[in-house]
Amino acid sequence: MSKIKVILADDHVIVRNGIKILLESNGDVDVIAEASNGEEALEKVRLLKPDILISDIRMPIMNGIEATARLKEFSPNTKALILSMHDDEEYIIKSIESGASGYLLKDTTKEEFSKALHAILDGQKYFSGDISNILVNSYLNIKDGKPVSTSSQSGVIDYHITKREKQILQLVYEGNSNKEIADKLGKSVRTVETHRFNIMKKLSVSNITELLRKIDAEPYITQ
Repeated sequence: MSKIKVILADDHVIVRNGIKILLESNGDVDVIAEASNGEEALEKVRLLKPDILISDIRMPIMNGIEATARLKEFSPNTKALILSMHDDEEYIIKSIESGASGYLLKDTTKEEFSKALHAILDGQKYFSGDISNILVNSYLNIKDGKPVSTSSQSGVIDYHITKREKQILQLVYEGNSNKEIADKLGKSVRTVETHRFNIMKKLSVSNITELLRKIDAEPYITQ
């Protein structure tokens, strides 16, 4: 039985090394190339024609969602699997719309990773349990006539804060530390820190004091 040929795209070398070791540990996957951004990944896909492109979302030059959307231009038979620490509905829906065959979180187990790769290779879609729940909720919202993402209210600024970010923002406002938030949400501290960084960037604040003042002045942000 031939191995599953994979190209791995992530802008962090240490992360790529860890994922590569995990993928190849079962002996049925061969990481034939690595890339640090979407543009580099697509060029290697064009040359090597892998079975699956595994890509992070947040990368310089071209992100994983953009690369996934253009994948068929470079290799029609290559499938895309998004591997990310982000479990926000916005990222998940965009990944699916771009043509991704699956979406896994970076804290997934080796067994689930292997299961996802084989399912995708067989032409199926694969989403981890947490992601599936988000997709179901999104579907139910659409079925009930509700928009997937809420539009901004008249006269207020839309900061494009995702549902997960609003949840974390509310917990921050209530005085929870990153560790406490991680425990409550069942996420890693690093994931929470990344969310907080993205929130502060979107709200154009540089410290917790400015963040709390922003929420006090514009309480709709967390709603």
